[in-house]
Amino acid sequence: MGKAPKKRSLADKVRKTKTTSEIKNNPFEVKINRKKFDVLGRKTKHDVGLPGVSRSKAINKRKETLLKEYKLKNKSNKLIDRRFGEYDTKMAPEDKILQRFTMERQRAHDKKDVYNLNEEEELTHYGQSLAEIEKFNDTGNSDDESEEKGLLSAELTASHFGGGGGLLRKKSSGDQQEDDGSQRAKSRQELIEELIQKSKQERRERQVQKEEAQELTEKLDQDWKSIQALMVKKTPKAECADKPEEKPKLEEYDMMVRELGFEMKAQPSEKLKSPEELAREAREKLQKLEADRMRRMMGDEVGDSKPNQVHMSADDLNDGFILEKDDKKTLAYQDGKWNIGEESGEEEEAEDEEEGESGAEEESEAEEGDGNEEGEEEEEEEEELEGSSEEEEDGHSDLESEQESEDEERKQEDEEDSAKPNKSLSKEEVKAQQEAAKAELPYTFTAPESYSDLKDLLNGHTPDNQRLIVVRTQKCNHPSLAVGNKLKLQKLFGFLLEYIGEVATRSPPELTTIDKLVPELYALCQMFPEAACKAMQGILGDAGHSMDEVLEVKGHVAFPTLDMLIYLKVTALLFPTSDFRHPVTTPALLYISQALTKCPVRSLQEVTSGLALCSLAVEYISLSKRFLPELINFLTGTLHLAVQDKTSLGYTVVTPFRPSGKCSDLLVLSDSDSCKSWSKKSLPLSATQHLELKNDLDRDHYRLTCLSTCLDLVKRCCLLYKDLMSFAVIFQPIRTLLSKHLSAQTLPELLQELHSQILETISSAVVTQSPLVLDKKKPVPLKLLTPKIVEVLDYGKKRGSTREEREKERLKHKYKKEFKGALREIRKDSRFLAREKLSEVMNRDAERKRKVRELFGGLATQEGEWKALKKRKRK
Repeated sequence: MGKAPKKRSLADKVRKTKTTSEIKNNPFEVKINRKKFDVLGRKTKHDVGLPGVSRSKAINKRKETLLKEYKLKNKSNKLIDRRFGEYDTKMAPEDKILQRFTMERQRAHDKKDVYNLNEEEELTHYGQSLAEIEKFNDTGNSDDESEEKGLLSAELTASHFGGGGGLLRKKSSGDQQEDDGSQRAKSRQELIEELIQKSKQERRERQVQKEEAQELTEKLDQDWKSIQALMVKKTPKAECADKPEEKPKLEEYDMMVRELGFEMKAQPSEKLKSPEELAREAREKLQKLEADRMRRMMGDEVGDSKPNQVHMSADDLNDGFILEKDDKKTLAYQDGKWNIGEESGEEEEAEDEEEGESGAEEESEAEEGDGNEEGEEEEEEEEELEGSSEEEEDGHSDLESEQESEDEERKQEDEEDSAKPNKSLSKEEVKAQQEAAKAELPYTFTAPESYSDLKDLLNGHTPDNQRLIVVRTQKCNHPSLAVGNKLKLQKLFGFLLEYIGEVATRSPPELTTIDKLVPELYALCQMFPEAACKAMQGILGDAGHSMDEVLEVKGHVAFPTLDMLIYLKVTALLFPTSDFRHPVTTPALLYISQALTKCPVRSLQEVTSGLALCSLAVEYISLSKRFLPELINFLTGTLHLAVQDKTSLGYTVVTPFRPSGKCSDLLVLSDSDSCKSWSKKSLPLSATQHLELKNDLDRDHYRLTCLSTCLDLVKRCCLLYKDLMSFAVIFQPIRTLLSKHLSAQTLPELLQELHSQILETISSAVVTQSPLVLDKKKPVPLKLLTPKIVEVLDYGKKRGSTREEREKERLKHKYKKEFKGALREIRKDSRFLAREKLSEVMNRDAERKRKVRELFGGLATQEGEWKALKKRKRK
């Protein structure tokens, strides 16, 4: 190992810097070039200074030229001196001043004073007359100042300007007696406080005097008004009686204003609640219902303390409220007592009771009807996907939909209990109540911590109950109720995705459960879009990697299973498919395209999977109208599977299909009579996982169903891509296949209609572009000139060139040199301007910081003074 380098000491550093400064300031290094005379147009090389002076000279030159132009940029204002003789170089300065003074006197001299010889000149100071200034007119007035304005008391002057010594020395006899009695002298602080108290007392006295003067002024004003009324000339009463009183007529606007004033005012609606309040109320309601259920399980009696309230919307105008008769009772005074109309008799009371009972029955029926209607509407909302978010904001719609029948039963039981005397329940009834409470679904759930917890929570329940469990779990663990609930619900989204995949792989697949759980996935996705995006990206990424691994090994891959098809469908429901680039839907669409290209079709089950992928692809591109060639290729190949004669084709078949051979006749009918008994049905998703066909008739019917689905997808693609310029070229193979190889006569009537509609749509399109083809002949190459060979002997110098060519080469060289020099100067100018701009910005920032520091310093000083004043006041 080598030796470590020695560290330089501080003395070495100082010695080095000293040597460098001495070299720079060495007079022997000064370069002096003398010049005899100046020549116009010649660059001066006779400079005086240290080495590198040309650079400083260039910088100074740029400061004088470029910097001035930069500072005067976009400035059009000029200062023009219009004084007399300013630009006249022939006049002396004294003559200019004398002429200006003469012109000023002439301008101020009026024509009427031409012959007035006794006029005195008015002296001014800064444009104001000295005579006016000497009057010392002060128009200022303040309510807080005394009449003797500008006069300071001797005590105040001595305390503020005399250092307080006068106060300490000058004392009255009374003060001396007080000092003798107290046997101590007052300090300066006490004297100043006494002075402050005295000034405050004087200010109060002036205020009292001002208020007394104001009261006297108001009293005089009132007396004057009373006297003024006596001085007004009155008209005689006879004249007033003869003239009729003319009342002002009301205008239409005034009448409308009065009418609006007497109209019925709208009742204020309830306050809109925030999502946090709604979530809190929903959880409290669930907890209350769970407590009631637990009490019933324990055998305790549960009674409703409050009647069920009828829900009224904000737009309800209370139109159903009608007064059938006057309920106001007449008041009378008889025999020294109030008579409130009690002599109506027992008959009227009986009638009132009957009317009250009938009204109560009508109200109960109306409440039940409203409850049923609301229940039906909520069930419809639960079936829709978008209703989940609204249900989440509402907070209690699922409870009403679930407990609709139980509420009706409880209402009937309450009415019966109110009509009958209260009786305790028997043991059998209590036991039945406990069993019913145990069979009910709990109202509160804790968020699952793992997938096994969610699986244990949902297993054994119907699809509706599973959805209710998820909904109640969300409401009991809303993010606004606790800190860790957000992470719990984010995990719940991933667990639900995994649960949906497991349910789809069961035999048979539980598609109803998936249909019920998708709205809750949508609600969670709206709450946590980033977590949902990451979860779906993980699923799609794993599926894509597994497909790539299988392709590397085998060269082909099987179609996606049913759980993956469900995930692709859920992706289209949760995320937008019309975006140009989306982190979830774009990988999903690429996965569909790869599956349609790399998965070979070898059975009817795989045909079903491919058609399911095609329907998903059409759903993905329905809004964006993105062209997907893999989709058109797969539909063309599927139609090719139904062609019987494959000898002469006018179109080409691309992988994963083959023009002929094994598995190329999967959709060819075994019996043409099977078309008569076929009826249109939709392809079941379960067929992608397991397909059982008992006989040839079932196989033919299934083949026709696949062909119907394929033609329907082709029709949708034709309507989707109809506006493309190359529409006719893209669908030309399908047109050839349908018109020549797949005749409509061998198909059922429904398929014949689809067949004709597709051909009409394709044939109606205008061919605007022709397909690309190779040229039959090679293009003729351009003629090449014979190169001129010049012999080069002396390292680049050319021999045998003429004078014009040498001049041209010299000019080229000079042009390149000047061009490089100009570029160099432009770069230097740009760097110079950049440095100047940066220095301006730094100076502005430094000035701003300085002003800010001054402001903060002033504020700190004021704050300190204010605190000191407050502390002084407390003392």
